[in-house]
Amino acid sequence: MEGLPDAAAFATRLKNTLIQYHSIEDDKWRVAKKVKDVTIWRKPSEEFNGYLFKAQGVIDDIVNSVIDHIRPGPYRLDWDSLMTSMDILEHFEENCCVMRYTTAGQLWNIISPREFVDFSYTVDYEDGLLSCGLSVDWSEQRPEFIRGFNHPCGWFCVPRKDNPQQSLLTGYIQTDLRGMIPQSAVDTAMTVVCALFGTAAHLV
Repeated sequence: MEGLPDAAAFATRLKNTLIQYHSIEDDKWRVAKKVKDVTIWRKPSEEFNGYLFKAQGVIDDIVNSVIDHIRPGPYRLDWDSLMTSMDILEHFEENCCVMRYTTAGQLWNIISPREFVDFSYTVDYEDGLLSCGLSVDWSEQRPEFIRGFNHPCGWFCVPRKDNPQQSLLTGYIQTDLRGMIPQSAVDTAMTVVCALFGTAAHLV
């Protein structure tokens, strides 16, 4: 799919899906890992035969600065050690684009490098921002990478009520890495990715 037929409608559906995830009751989640100031939960995904992961932590910076390091842009490669390249393939408006990025091998290269093509959308949410994404079909594919697929995912970032100079970051990730990978390796890799996003924001 080179180009979305209705980017605005696509963005609205994606945003609403993430807000739905954000309203899932606490007792539906199971703690997967705790790393420093970040807690990671998971629950079975309704999109594919894998897990929806949730990560949450408090970041010692303002919302706009944190989101600038998560959404597509020049800051992303500065801290994300898993991402090896990123290109914007198509712009729809300032806060809406299609991006292609590649990731390094993980777990001693049990998981080989991957390529993703995602629709990305950043929008106001309450007093903060939501940056969300979803993989889309894109015919051009490089043979040296396996094409992974991100089901609806995103990061909510809102100022803390008791200290607006700090932000509460809550992320939802559900990635189908595809290829012949043991499920245990996939689960471990996704937990690491969630922790990386949560902790790396301290580098902002």
